[in-house]
Amino acid sequence: MFWKILGVVVLVWIAFVILGALIKSLFPILMVSAVIFGLYLLYKVVSGSKDKSPLSKF
Repeated sequence: MFWKILGVVVLVWIAFVILGALIKSLFPILMVSAVIFGLYLLYKVVSGSKDKSPLSKF
């Protein structure tokens, strides 16, 4: 029973380590893409469009 509990604890710990590494490596990509998307939306709002329908706003 002890080895089963220890195995589960080790597996959960490994899962957290892998998840933390993925988040740490993908976070900068997420931030860059969010900034680029924000700049794109800002450009679309500032440039204006002749078609003012809600679907073509973005």
